[in-house]
Order: sequence, then C-alpha cells, then structure tokens
Amino acid sequence: MPLEMIAGCFGERFGPSAPVLALHGWGRSRHDWARVLAATGGLAVDLPGFGAAPPPAVPMGAAGYAEAVEPVLGVLEGPVVMVGHSFGGRVALHLAVRRPEVVAGLVLAGVPLLRPAGAKAGVALRYRAIRLARRLHLIPEAALERARGRYGSADYRAATGVMREVLVRVVGESYEEQLTALACPVHLVWGTDDGVVPPVVAERARDLLSAGTLTLLPGIGHDVPAEAPEALVAAILGMVDGPREGV
Repeated sequence: MPLEMIAGCFGERFGPSAPVLALHGWGRSRHDWARVLAATGGLAVDLPGFGAAPPPAVPMGAAGYAEAVEPVLGVLEGPVVMVGHSFGGRVALHLAVRRPEVVAGLVLAGVPLLRPAGAKAGVALRYRAIRLARRLHLIPEAALERARGRYGSADYRAATGVMREVLVRVVGESYEEQLTALACPVHLVWGTDDGVVPPVVAERARDLLSAGTLTLLPGIGHDVPAEAPEALVAAILGMVDGPREGV
C-alpha cells in the first residue's frame, strides 16, 4: 500500500492486516520492513528525520521519539507486537515501558540496548577534550570539524543540523532501567557477526529481562531485516500467535 499519514506519522501497511508495528534503524526508512511484513502483516513508519518524515523541531532522545510514535499504537487492533532494528529498537523499548497495556511483546534486532564496557573510551575522551577546547575558544571551528571527521562515526559525519544533535543524544543512552521494567516478553534476534552491536550486548540485555529469549544467527551481521528476514518473521509470528505465553 502507498505511504499515508497515520496518527501523525508517515507510514505504510504491508501484507495482511495485523497488530504489528515495525521501526527502522538510523538512516533507514519503513522500506526496510517490506520483506518481513509481507509475511506477517503490519505497519511500518518513518521515524522523524528519516524517509518521508521531517526532522523533529528540537533534539530529542529515544524517549522523545517514542512519544512521537505512540499515537500509532491506537490505530492497531489488539495487543501490538513491536519489532525494532537498531535505533528503532531503542524507540520500541521505550514504547513498551510507556504502554504495557497495549504492547504484547517486542522483537529486537541489533539494538544498542547497553553500552559495551570500555568501548572506545580513549577516543571519546580525546574528542571531548577537543570539543571543550573549542568551547573555550582555544582552537578554531575547523579543528573541531576535523576531529569530528576523525573520531565521529559514519552516521555522525552524515548527519546535519538537529539530526546530528539527536544522534549525539541517543548514542549516549543506555537502557538498564527500561529493560528491567519491561513486563512483556522480548525476543532478541542477533547476528553473530554484528560488528555494530556485538552479541555480548544482547546477552547482557537478556539477563536483565524478566521474559527474554535470545536467538543468535550464525554468519549474519548487523542488518538483520535485510540479511535474515525469515528469522524476524518467525519471531514475530511466535509473538502474534501467543504474545502472553512467552517466546
């Protein structure tokens, strides 16, 4: 079906009607879910700043994105199964905590749920020192921009304006509190070769969940919706068929 405005969000319905809401990763769009939702049915939306959706008026973290998407839950009949990849999973997690009476379960893939212990600590410290030097007018803006190019991720270099500020905000987030507060079952679907969010993050997250399952996919990288859509289909259908029974 074509793009439509759904509860204030740009979205598209795929496959048969089903209480499934899919949220894409950073720099991606609703189209990432076409193959998955063609089999399960459901709705995918463009998160603010991606696809057809304009960027937010002000920088916000995953909680702000969840608030923006929350009205969409009201147009889906029945308990909703949410599936999120990478950045979209951050948003889905917040939604599940905000609306436990509506969200029946989560399927998450490659989501930076927890900060890897000691990851790039030295790089982060050096960059913060350069940024502070610029704030104190000790170095020119060009020097700070060179540091961004050297230390910043590809996503950071590609982002501009408010979206760069959003990225800085969400990259620093960690979700121990939300993971322990979840009441619904969660199925973590992870590639063993995920170099962006390594499987150890999923293993640590599973230990914080009251009802969590982890499926590791040998040879699969970070982009699970593209590389292993069938694994996500199986996880979603398991939730839809018995969302309150666990996964």
